[in-house]
Amino acid sequence: MKRTAGVLLHITSLPSPYGIGTLGKAAEEFVDALVSAGQTYWQVLPLNPVGYGNSPYQSYSAFAGEPLLIDLDDLVANGLLSKKACESADYGADPTFVDFEKVSRSKMALLQEAHKEFVTKATGNALNVAYLAFVKEEEDWLNDYAVFMANKTANGGVSWDEWASASAPNGDEVEFWKFVQFFFYRQWSQLRRYANKNGVKIIGDIPIYASYDSADVYYNRGLFQLTEDGKPRAVAGVPPDYFSETGQLWGNPLYDWEAMKADGYAWWIRRVKKALALYDCVRIDHFRAFDTYWAIPYGDKTAVGGKWLNGPGMDLFNAINAAKVVPAGEYPAIIAEDLGELFDSVKELLAATGYPGMKILQFGMNGSTPSDLVVDSASAPGRKRLLGYVAQDNEHLSHNYINNMAVYTGTHDNSTIFGFIKAADKATLDMLKGYLKPHLFEPLNWACIRSLYASSAGMAIIPMQDIIGLDDSARMNVPGKVLPSNWIWRMKKDWFKNAHKKRLARLAKVYFRG
Repeated sequence: MKRTAGVLLHITSLPSPYGIGTLGKAAEEFVDALVSAGQTYWQVLPLNPVGYGNSPYQSYSAFAGEPLLIDLDDLVANGLLSKKACESADYGADPTFVDFEKVSRSKMALLQEAHKEFVTKATGNALNVAYLAFVKEEEDWLNDYAVFMANKTANGGVSWDEWASASAPNGDEVEFWKFVQFFFYRQWSQLRRYANKNGVKIIGDIPIYASYDSADVYYNRGLFQLTEDGKPRAVAGVPPDYFSETGQLWGNPLYDWEAMKADGYAWWIRRVKKALALYDCVRIDHFRAFDTYWAIPYGDKTAVGGKWLNGPGMDLFNAINAAKVVPAGEYPAIIAEDLGELFDSVKELLAATGYPGMKILQFGMNGSTPSDLVVDSASAPGRKRLLGYVAQDNEHLSHNYINNMAVYTGTHDNSTIFGFIKAADKATLDMLKGYLKPHLFEPLNWACIRSLYASSAGMAIIPMQDIIGLDDSARMNVPGKVLPSNWIWRMKKDWFKNAHKKRLARLAKVYFRG
């Protein structure tokens, strides 16, 4: 891997006057900021429609884009909305958080108005020609998604297994959902072209699982572990780990890997092909589940009662390679999120694919690990006591990184560096300071960034919250929990300062990350 650096910031977190970050002007300005900061990559979270808990990992479609990311100014420029209507809508008052309820209510109403205007004036013009071409090109997933969303709307927004009716949805409503996707894809393509033209590549994200309440499951029930009446037999999650004593109960239906193998893994091949057409590189979330996955009985309240089952292993990736969906000459095209409890077989699968894995510096700071108990000669024979705590070497410390890795101070699922420091015990904090040996007056967040930049890892990606030095009030997500604070953080326009950009650019130059 060429030595590179990048920034992790989701589109929703960009500043904008409309309550949520979009694919418009602020996104292009962020690309400009990355260029001035000497960065090669911009990593985003899944751009699919958000679902339960406003999570982009619980989406209504693995192929569609989130309507709320559409730039309204572009619709104004195309004569489909008035600027006054956009500016007078209620998107919420706090510019540092997304109020999904208000943003969704106001923005979806505006998109409906834009669609009505589009229908009245688009016949025969260039925009309509582009729309018809898009509908034809994306028909393998677009019609199913549009019909699914039209039915979902007609049934009050409830999950498909609670629909009263799913027959003959309103044609105008179906066309509306296609129109929304047309503008999402149109704007995303423009943004990506702008980024690539300026030397910035975009890393996207493929969630490992599909949401139960999605067009993917609704139209492909035979590819998932479901009962005859459509309920999950078991659901996804992870066992107890460093995040939670009871594990994480995600609730997504599990794949029927035998059924997927029988049709040549066609659904997964289409999914990876689509992702690699949208992004320059994709991160596959929870990669370890392709080797072994945690299956939790449907109806359990925690993940404790799950068990490990075998995934498809290299058989899936051989099929993806045979389909030649990975662009020739692009490396890395896929990053494997290989975090969590890993068996040797998971590491062997990662090695077989050749994909770079991930490491998280926070996970290396384990100063609270108890030392071995030793005999206390001052007490009765055989009695032992704990002498203290010792740091232990592990693969997440930056001196252990290898070139074929993408490394992070933390991800969207972690505390920010300052949030981590605030919660750390004295032993962990002592280890952090001792390991990083900050330069004079160097804040600890920048010492962490410098440690990653100086490492042998091919790719160093830093969350924006750690660059500008925020605490856990800016945390993006707490895994396995549905919290009002998840997914809502936004950045003010003036927070990514010239001083931050110059410092990143200097580190990128010093450590040859260009």
